[in-house]
Amino acid sequence: MAEKQKTRGLGRGLSALMADVTQDQTTAEQARHPDMMVPIEKIRPNPDQPRRHFDEIALDELAASIREKGVIQPLIVRRDPKQEGYFEIVAGERRWRASQIAKLHELPVLIREYSDTEVLEVAIIENIQRADLNAIDEAAGYRQLMDRFGHTQEQLASALGKSRSHIANLMRLLSLPADVQELLTTGQLTAGHARTLVGNEHASSLAKQIMLKGMSVRDAESLVRKPGKTPATKAARKPGKDADTLQIESELSAALRMPVSIDHDTQGEGGRIALRYRDLEQLDDLLRLLSGN
Repeated sequence: MAEKQKTRGLGRGLSALMADVTQDQTTAEQARHPDMMVPIEKIRPNPDQPRRHFDEIALDELAASIREKGVIQPLIVRRDPKQEGYFEIVAGERRWRASQIAKLHELPVLIREYSDTEVLEVAIIENIQRADLNAIDEAAGYRQLMDRFGHTQEQLASALGKSRSHIANLMRLLSLPADVQELLTTGQLTAGHARTLVGNEHASSLAKQIMLKGMSVRDAESLVRKPGKTPATKAARKPGKDADTLQIESELSAALRMPVSIDHDTQGEGGRIALRYRDLEQLDDLLRLLSGN
């Protein structure tokens, strides 16, 4: 039995877990033959589910489809470690939510033996693979895979079939102020618009202008680059601030989740790094990060 579990690839890293999720989601044979049918009230969502935003209109559309055709793809679950006879969702919470709207009494499930760590990792992978995931949730998923499991951007790109630049560009969005991220999460701002604001200390006010005026991405770029518009823009246009330096600034901004400015000494190889925090809470987060706690 132990040998059989090993063939599923658990514990072999990100690629193996991703392959396991992909197989569970797309194999027609498994979709037709779930491990068992479980009463819907015996299924509980994962309390550590990384995805927090579920579009109500999309859920209603999925519920309508479920009423007509049923749940075609089984949910991936594990036995609830806290209560016997119950199951915890690993992947498929949208189907569970929509099935409640459709008033189903039981759902097909595939039972997997996952540790707490693997549950979170698989849930993140499953969310990242969804086509309708907003940019902030996707970026947060990459951040969790890196911070909690030690994966690099290169490893994520290889395992998930994404380019490293795609992952890096999305993760930079996490350095934006919370109100700008909220506009992006709710679809009032696109990822293209938001990328023009990364590292800009006036990102919040600029985002509101872009949204209210219905600007295109090109118009947003022109607004942000407008001479004398912001101190951050002036710094970015300093002579000698090459593309590599700007790239490092962006990556540090994404990693630290606050604007970062790098200025090289003109007479040597040294320089200085300037960080801007928005409040004392963010400063505390930075101190904890630098102290390794």
